[in-house]
Amino acid sequence: MFKLQRNGVRWLSRSARVLNEASKPKKELPRLSMEEYRTLREEYYNAKNKIRRQTATNYSVSLFLVFMTLSFASVPLYRVVCQKTGWGGTPMTDSSKFTPDKLVPVDTDKKIRVSFTAETSRKLPWKFVPQQREVYLVPGETALAFYKAKNVSSKDITGMATYSVTPDHIAPYFNKIQCFCFEEQRLNAGEEVDMPLFFFIDPEFSQDPSMRNVEDIVLHYTFFKATHDESHEQIMAEAQKKKEAEKSANN
Repeated sequence: MFKLQRNGVRWLSRSARVLNEASKPKKELPRLSMEEYRTLREEYYNAKNKIRRQTATNYSVSLFLVFMTLSFASVPLYRVVCQKTGWGGTPMTDSSKFTPDKLVPVDTDKKIRVSFTAETSRKLPWKFVPQQREVYLVPGETALAFYKAKNVSSKDITGMATYSVTPDHIAPYFNKIQCFCFEEQRLNAGEEVDMPLFFFIDPEFSQDPSMRNVEDIVLHYTFFKATHDESHEQIMAEAQKKKEAEKSANN
């Protein structure tokens, strides 16, 4: 009984609240002229389009920065992948794989001939040649070879070498313990240096059926002029011109 009375009180209070709100005069929105309506609509769409343009610009700038980062990182990343896996005809230089069991010569009479070739880019005034045409070795046997580089110009120049082996599929088995590749080499004007190369062929080469007919390997080096070296020369030339201009002005 008490519960019914409480529910009835609640119902009466709700009804009174509804009637009270219904009796209040409704607020009417101000009426707009057609020109005011068009103005408000244009302001709304302009603000909305401005936000869209800003969002599109932010996305474009973000994508540009991402692709710029990838473009700068792609070369060293590609280099690391090739050196780790031997992909693209790049010999392996991962020192973690140079375990003692890899440096045991295979007992075989069949020796592999490794030939050496070299070239330089047109922008690099160096003479770069191998000091030996070829060496013979068996898988697991280490070999030492040398290249000779000479700066034949009248300026100090920095160069960098890249390398590859032929045939390409031999690359995972061609390991270099010591190499001058992918490292900047700066030679003074007229300077001549010997560049050592210490390498071996993985013993697993002899167990791979696809290597059965491989008897000749060509190791090729190409020297390029370092890109920042050109900027350095330009800065030094401008500094020299400025120094000469100041000297002339003082005289």
